[in-house]
Amino acid sequence: MPGHVALTFDDGPDPASTAALLAALHRGGARATLFAIGRNARTYPRLLRQARNAGMWIGNHSWSHPDLTRLTPARTRAELRRTQAALRRAGGALPRLFRPPYGATGATVRAAAARLGLTEVLWDVDSRDWAGASTDDIVAAASGLTDGQVILLHERCPATLAAVPRILADLRARDLRPGRIDPATGRATGC
Repeated sequence: MPGHVALTFDDGPDPASTAALLAALHRGGARATLFAIGRNARTYPRLLRQARNAGMWIGNHSWSHPDLTRLTPARTRAELRRTQAALRRAGGALPRLFRPPYGATGATVRAAAARLGLTEVLWDVDSRDWAGASTDDIVAAASGLTDGQVILLHERCPATLAAVPRILADLRARDLRPGRIDPATGRATGC
């Protein structure tokens, strides 16, 4: 029986990258979780609807991508609540998953997310695409994924988009399937 991993892409939707990401995932027969920034969802709702229609799962990545641990509890709640509203307006169900920008979290951030029914999702493998990792480095990082794990990727990184077909080929060769993130556990599971 195949195992499952979660491919996650942060910081969209973005007119320069979302369509290319969706095309690469479609060609590979894969689905992923896209953690959307609220103001991007408000500005590009059509791209978010395209992602949903392509079978992607959508998560909350805050309104403006701040370090939430540096905000007051009220501002943290507002960042998440405003994003939930924008994602809902863009079509579809309210997200149940949340990723804090930079992975910066703590009790106040988790409590704000929980009040909105959101499960916080971090990652097991960091592709380091945000730090300028090469396509080869991103593929190598993904090759370390094991059953149930989550990888952090960013859709706006050209090297990441170039890595997607190779990541999918490697996963197939290792009998791992891209799956959804279970809101109860925050771990990858079957679709």
